[in-house]
Amino acid sequence: MVNHSEGKVAEAIESQTAKVPSDVFLWASLAAMAASLSFKLLKHDHKALFVGQWAAPFLLMGIYNKIVKTEGSD
Repeated sequence: MVNHSEGKVAEAIESQTAKVPSDVFLWASLAAMAASLSFKLLKHDHKALFVGQWAAPFLLMGIYNKIVKTEGSD
């Protein structure tokens, strides 16, 4: 059996992100979507697209955070 371990940077990131509640990432994603909609309604199309693209990374960070909390890291 091969033993794979995380690097020091990954371990440091995981130890810090594990302290953040998972719903923070969900609320950040929803806030980004709301801000994007607001910019779109105000005819700031480029800002709307820029901010709207933040939603998916926030959700991915939330998934990563949840996995690290439930499964842990090696």
